[in-house]
Amino acid sequence: MSEIKYTLRVMKEEDYDQVYHLWMSIHGFGIRSIDDSKEGVTRFLKRNPSTSVVAVVNQQIVGAILCGHDGRRGCMYHVCVDEQYRQHGIGKAMAVFCMKALQEEGINKVSLIAFKSNALGNRFWKDAGWTFREDLNYYDFTLNEANITRFNS
Repeated sequence: MSEIKYTLRVMKEEDYDQVYHLWMSIHGFGIRSIDDSKEGVTRFLKRNPSTSVVAVVNQQIVGAILCGHDGRRGCMYHVCVDEQYRQHGIGKAMAVFCMKALQEEGINKVSLIAFKSNALGNRFWKDAGWTFREDLNYYDFTLNEANITRFNS
């Protein structure tokens, strides 16, 4: 396997169009109509200006993680790498980038949610040493029914 030269940098508002295009290219990827809109992501990045990351190859975004915190716990969202750039350490490098950024802000724990049907993603997190929690239940409550999840087929 040949080495891929990529750079990592903090995600910026101007990256939205390329990041959205990446999201749309990932099979089984789910996005929310409001939260993942340009306005929603811009709001997230303004609240968390240094913790989200993109991976860039030849000025093209090939990986991204939305990452933020509430002052106590960090959370990663929409972790993805373009299929043709997988297996080159980009996902792991982005996760480490986000974890270091969270540590710099005094955050001591980070979590994420992976769909049960995402076998590749679940294997990635397990192999990276993340703990699968079986001791709790995850709940959510929809405050805005217009914030619909769409999945790419």
